[in-house]
This record gives sequence, structure tokens and C-alpha cells, in this order.
Amino acid sequence: MSNAKSLEQLEQKQDFIRRHIGPSPAQMSDMLSALGVSSVEQLMEQTVPASIRLENGLQIGESRTEVETLSYLKSVASKNKVFKSYIGQGYHPTHVPHVILRNVLENPGWYTAYTPYQPEIAQGRLESLLNFQTMSMDLTGLDLASASLLDEATAAAEAMALAKRVAKAKKANSFFIADDVHVQTIDVVKTRAEQFGFDIIIGPAQEAANHDIFGALFQYPTTSGEVVDLTDLIAAVQDKKALACVAADIMALMLLKAPGKLGADVVLGSAQRFGVPMGYGGPHAAFFTTRDKYKRSLPGRIIGVSKDRLGNDALRMAMQTREQHIRREKANSNICTAQVLLANMAAFYAVYHGPEGLKTIAERIHRFADILAAGLKEKGVTLKHDTWFDTITVVAQNKEEVVARAVAAEVNFATNHAGEYSVSVSETTTREDIVELFDIILGEGHGLDVAALDAQISANGSQSIPASLVRDDEVLTHPNFNSYHSETEMLRYIKRLENKDLALNHSMISLGSCTMKLNATAEMIPITWPEFANLHPFCPLDQAEGYQIMIGELHDWLVDITGYDAVSMQPNSGAQGEYAGLIAIRKYHESRGEGHRNVCLIPSSAHGTNPASAQMASMKIVVVDCDKQGNVDMDDLKAKAAEVSENLSCIMITYPSTHGVYEETIRDICDIVHQHGGQVYMDGANMNAQVGVTSPGSIGSDVSHLNLHKTFCIPHGGGGPGVGPIGVKSHLAPFMPNHSVINVPGTSVDNGAVSAAPYGSAAILPISWAYIAMMGSEGLRQATETAIVNANYLAQTLSEHFPILYRGRNDRVAHECIIDLRPLKDATGISEMDVAKRLQDYGFHSPTMSFPVAGTLMVEPTESESKVEIDRFIEAMVAIKGEIEKIASGEWSIEDNPLVNAPHTQADVLSSDWNRAYDRFEAAFPVPSVAKDKFWPTVTRIDDVYGDRNLLCSCPAVDTYRDE
Repeated sequence: MSNAKSLEQLEQKQDFIRRHIGPSPAQMSDMLSALGVSSVEQLMEQTVPASIRLENGLQIGESRTEVETLSYLKSVASKNKVFKSYIGQGYHPTHVPHVILRNVLENPGWYTAYTPYQPEIAQGRLESLLNFQTMSMDLTGLDLASASLLDEATAAAEAMALAKRVAKAKKANSFFIADDVHVQTIDVVKTRAEQFGFDIIIGPAQEAANHDIFGALFQYPTTSGEVVDLTDLIAAVQDKKALACVAADIMALMLLKAPGKLGADVVLGSAQRFGVPMGYGGPHAAFFTTRDKYKRSLPGRIIGVSKDRLGNDALRMAMQTREQHIRREKANSNICTAQVLLANMAAFYAVYHGPEGLKTIAERIHRFADILAAGLKEKGVTLKHDTWFDTITVVAQNKEEVVARAVAAEVNFATNHAGEYSVSVSETTTREDIVELFDIILGEGHGLDVAALDAQISANGSQSIPASLVRDDEVLTHPNFNSYHSETEMLRYIKRLENKDLALNHSMISLGSCTMKLNATAEMIPITWPEFANLHPFCPLDQAEGYQIMIGELHDWLVDITGYDAVSMQPNSGAQGEYAGLIAIRKYHESRGEGHRNVCLIPSSAHGTNPASAQMASMKIVVVDCDKQGNVDMDDLKAKAAEVSENLSCIMITYPSTHGVYEETIRDICDIVHQHGGQVYMDGANMNAQVGVTSPGSIGSDVSHLNLHKTFCIPHGGGGPGVGPIGVKSHLAPFMPNHSVINVPGTSVDNGAVSAAPYGSAAILPISWAYIAMMGSEGLRQATETAIVNANYLAQTLSEHFPILYRGRNDRVAHECIIDLRPLKDATGISEMDVAKRLQDYGFHSPTMSFPVAGTLMVEPTESESKVEIDRFIEAMVAIKGEIEKIASGEWSIEDNPLVNAPHTQADVLSSDWNRAYDRFEAAFPVPSVAKDKFWPTVTRIDDVYGDRNLLCSCPAVDTYRDE
């Protein structure tokens, strides 16, 4: 018998599925045997209710190899036309320093890390985020910054919400927006205001104080480029007991007086032009600063300086009580995903260039704008303004002729207003580009000389920034911004911070509901291709054909996967997806004359973002009880649905449940809500247990958001980027978000936007596209099945040592399980926090802690983890159980044991005064496997209370630094 293999078999050896799926066939067989089943199919029959199983498979098609996928996607990307962009309006071409491109954006040590909820193993990205906050405060002139929001437009909406919360004009219900604010920002703020019931007034900035308002928003410089002294306008707004908010250009702030010095209460903007590609709209980090007295209302995450157990400086997320997972409907916003990876890139850009380098870049940009303006005025061209930083707006009767010449030269201008066009120069602009701009605007043969115009400006001095607005204070004086300007030093600084952080390239990160799975290299490669990275989101659609093809194919695949009829890609986080879905529900009810429907039912087990999002959509929240098994209490649901029937808007439910169980009654839940005229919103957090096996649309849901940064492999980036598109049934499709600049097909033109760009964080959509293409129908289903096998194997094995809190049919769990540590705490005083910190000594990031049940750990191994890695985690948990038993027996006291002292750093273990009840080796190497690849936390247990009582959210003073 021949051992020869067919060509087809040999080609299959290159398939992607077996590289994404962690367990080998032999490992799968071993796990199934441990579960007492003979096949995956048998386990699925025992786990997933037959009533919701898909009868037909997915229609994605067969899996493609990595080579095939990248080759095809390159051909699609090549259909994008990367013209020179002078559109501006908040998006600018930039040079990404190669040392940052290769060692941050393309480095899994940075892009696979999780949100720094376990700060002892996240000190690197926390330092970088502290740099981001320091940079934001320095440039804006305000006291306190958060560590990035989603984009400039949503940051402006958050500023409006903050103004309403803290302004003393309590009776006012109107928010003023200057008519020279970026149009997409106005769009998003109007959408948010509509949900809150605020009135929006749009008009000339000078009229702001003529109205009864609680806040106002100004652009600095304006969208058409004018540099205006806002001092008197800000004072007039504040005289109305309202807050003055300023959206600022981060690069312009290197030359312009800080808005905080002009009196602003809130300053916000995009950090995109600090070394982050335009990417057809995102992802980009927004900065947000305000006064110290408003710190309890600041949206987003704040990085603060605290102390660890040994008194060393240590960083952490400060004031976490503001997080929506804890405060729920009382949260200040529903921001879950930030834009941490992009904030880190912008911070490193500032570190690399330093204050002198940044100022040089800003001065060069401004000088080119001066040269362009001088040449145009010399030739009689009428300019709209006498002041500018980088944007020149031309008032022209021959606009169409000029724009046609520009397009022919593969150049884009901003053309929003009749009889005007704007040209925004950038870091990438060259002398040759200025000559080309003269040729386009004036026609060839204009006779202008760039060098001569430059000399003329040098001799006369620039007048385009008013003298009163020229920045005269030093910024970025901290050593972090003045020490790493050679590539060698920068490379080592990036690496030094990376070494402090545990990411997926170290070990499994088994966070329940967060789905930290493989972000395959082949999926990541396209995001830095110029064809995807360098497009402006407002370029003409015929220049973005490649994006339209890719987004269209991804749309159709997600429709197939979800069982819905349409998908919007605009929401740029899961929380934004929730918000957009609830808006669609509200607008649907209003279209039927039932705008009074405003009650949202939410099970007590729900994700914290659910009630926070419902509150943002101005819904009244009614909590539905869960039974002892963690399922929705059907009697309570029926009673409450009947009680609020006339006003029932929707239910927000997670499936499988937040407790990690396939609820048998899910179809009944949908039916009950529909019977009372409500809609079903299904949270997409647990789609990793649905894809290819069931779907929200087939179960009976009307709308879901999808966490592309979970189920569909976009990496978490240390706390963002994220993408949260919504899928909807056909009756909700007309109510999905649109955009005021680029119309999104399939939705009403009157619908507002929820994100700044029409397709949200479009630049990272190729990651999910590539994942689905390479997995195909079979691979996607296999991923779900393997996730369920891994979770059940882990639950079954650990159940011999810990209680597993909830189980479904046949005592099975879905894709995650909850380990109950409360009995051990009651017996010994050891808490879930102690276990979480001790896991760091074993080289693991803790599972999700105290959610959805206090005193528990929720574990999700995902399909990408092999049995070997799962067994390592099980070994660690069993060993920790043994350590707790030593405390219970009295061998160790509750005050002196490796759990309460965890984690242990090198300095701690090597200290000369070691006098603990356990030895150093036991502290650092509790099981033999740890010694093979030891990950050392760089600080010991951090004191959260100290950090909140002594809030410090910028880089510590120089004299506090110690040699590492």
C-alpha cells in the first residue's frame, strides 16, 4: 500500500485552522476522554440546547491558506487610491517612526496585552499611558487627563455629558456648538444630545453666551483653519455658569497658547497626527483633560501613581469605582474599550521626538502653510482668514476647476462648503508638494519660488498666529521626553517597558468574557500596508474601492454568522455598539408612534456596560432577578414584562449567560419580550460560544453588537483598540448610524453618527476579515466547539479542587466557567484578590476577578490554548489550593504566607532581610514549570487606597526616580 499523499492533502498541510486551534487531535481526544464522551459531537449534544442549534452550516466557504488570503487581500487593497491628502478636518498624514512601527504596532508584546486591571504585571504600558497623560496635560494646560478616549468626536460628546453633570447652570438644557467645529464632531455630539434629551444650538462662536446653556464647544484652530483667541468667549460662557470645552489640534498646541491658559474647562482632541496612521478613520486615541475639581466626573481611565507593599512607586488605574462594571447605570459613561495601543504610539512619538523635535515638526508645518498662503495672496487669491496653523481656506469662483486639477494630480482638498476649499499641510508635506499645490491652484507658469517666499517670511516674520496666542511656556520637560532621541535609546526604552508587561506571548490570559485568543501574525500584516493605512476617511468613495470591497465581504460574512440582515461597522468599541443598538431600538419605536417605550429590562448578571449604555440612551432600567443556577428567573421576567408592558422598550441579555451557561429558556425570553412589544438586545460578548453552532438572529434576538476584538481576533492592545459593529434584523436596519460627510448605504440619511468616521476603526477590519477567510465555515465552527471542549475540560478538572459555581444541562458549561473561592475565604481569610496576585508568581494573568459574582474567578481558556497550557494553569490553581490549605492547617499564618505577599519581585526575593514563614524559592518558583520561563512582576502588591487618596496622574517628579 502506497504512503504517497495526494496534492490536495499536501496543500491542506498549509491550512490555517490547525494553527489557530490550540489542542492537537491527540490532546482533544485526551480531553474528551476526561469528560467521558467519545466525540466533540457528543459533548455538543450534551451542552448546547437542540432548540437553538443551527440546522444549516455557515456559508463562508472553505478555509484559505495564509498565502492565498494575503495575496487576495493585497489585490483588494490595491484598488484603494492613496492620493496626497490635504483634507485635514482632524485627520492628517503622519510619519510613523519605524522604531515605533516595528517595536510597538507590529509587536505582540504590545498589541496582545490586556487592560491593566492587574497592574503589577502591566507597569510598562502604564508608564507609557502616564506619559500620554502628562503629554496631554502639558499641551492643553489643564490639571488632569484620562488615558485615551475613542476618537475626537466621541470625546466631545463626553465633554458635553461632563458639562451637564458639573456645570452650575442646573436649569439649562442647551449645549452650544460653534459652527466652525469639525462637522463629524457636530454630528456625533448631536446624536448623544438627542439620546440625553439635550437641546443643541449651532451658531457662530461669538454667539455662545447669548443663550441659556450648560456648556459650549469651540474648535482651536477652527475646521477652516482660523486661529482665534477664545479667552473672552470662554469667560462669557463661564459667566453663564456653563463649562467651556475646546477641541484642539495636538500638533498646533506645540505653537499655540494652551487652551487651559485661555480659561477652558475641558480640552479634547485626537492624538492621531502624533505618529498614528489615518487608517480610513481609525483606530486613533483621543486625549481629554479637565480641571482637578472635576476628576470624579472625568470619562475614561485615569492612570495614577501609588505605592506597592514595599513602598516603591507603582502605577495603577486610579479611581476604578468610576468604571461602569462597578457603577453600572450610575457610571459617568459607558466607555469600556479605550485606545491604549494608539495612545502608546502617540506617547512614544512624543518621547522619541521630544519637545524640541515636536516643535520643529510643528514649525515646519506652519512655515509651509505660511509659504502657501503668501504665494496665493501674491497671485491675488482670496483667503478666508488672516490666521492659521496648517490649514488655508480659499474663497474661489473657480473651485470646481481647481478641484478637478487636484484630483487629476491625485491630490485631495477639503470641499465641504460652496465656493470654498481648504488645504491642510502636514508633517509629510515637502517643498515639492508646495510647488505642486501652486501648480494646481494657480495653473502652471505661476512663477512662484518656494525659497524666495520662505526668505520673505523669515525677513518679515510670520503674522499668521496672533502674538497673544504664541505659546511661551515650556512643555514636556520631564526626563521621559528628553532622554530617548537616538534610535538605540528609544529601542531600549520600548523594550524595557515591554519587559514589565505580561501579554499573550508569555502565557494564557484566561479572562472570562474577554476572549483573549490568538491574534495571528497573518491577520495583523495588512494593517500597515499603505493602501489601508494611509487613506483619509473623507476621501471620495471611488478612491476607497478596496475598503468598500473588504468591508462589504466582512459585512456579508457577519450577516451569515449572526443570522441578522444587516451590520453597521461604525461603532468603535463594544460599548459604542451597545449604544448604537439601543439607539436603533429607540428610533424604531419612535417610527411606530411608540416613542414612550423607554424601559430596559436587564438581568442582574448582565455586563456592567449594559446598564451604563441603557442610561446613556435615556432608558429606565428594571433589573430582572436570576435564580440560584444563574439563569434568568422566568417568573420575575414575566411579572416585570407585564408590569411595564406599555413602556417596554427592550431587554439586554447575554448569551450564553454571563455565568457561562446556555440557558434553556432563551427562546422563551425572546418571545415574552416580543409579546409585550419590546425588542431583544443580545450582548455579543459571548459570541465565541455561538459562531457556527447557533446565532443570535436564529435564537430570536433583534440586535447585537459583536466584539471583533474578542471573537474575531482583533487584539486588545492593552485596553484597545476595539471594534463593536452591530447586527440587526431588517426592521431595525434603517435606524443604524449614518455619517454627515460620507453617507453609509442602507440606513436613513437622517440618522446621526456614533463615531467620528463612517466605518469607525476601519484600519483594523482586515484582521477580522483575514481570520474569517482563513478559518472558513468549518474552522469557525471548530473554533467554537474547541472553546467549549477546553472550558469543560478545565471546569471538570478543577472541580475536584474548587466549586464550579454554575453549570447548565448535563452539568456542562459553555465557553467559560466560574470558580467559587468564597468557601476558602470564609475558612481562611484568603480572598480572590490574593489568588489573582499569586497567579502572577506562577506566570499567569488572573482570570476575570469578582465578575459577575463577587469572590469568584471567571475563566475562559479559548480555542487557541493547547491542553499543555491549560494543564499548566490547572497545576497553578491546584498548587495555590495547597498553599491555602497550609494556611487553614495553621502551618502559615494569615499575615505571613505567599498569597497575601504576592506577587514577589526579584528585589523582594533577593532582599537581605528575608524573614518569612516560607522560603525564597517557594515564593518565586512554586512549581518546577515556572523555572523554565520565569516572568517577574516588577512591583509588589499595589496599595489602591493610597493611590486614590494621593491622586497623582502625571509622570512623577525627577527626584522620585530611582535606578531600576
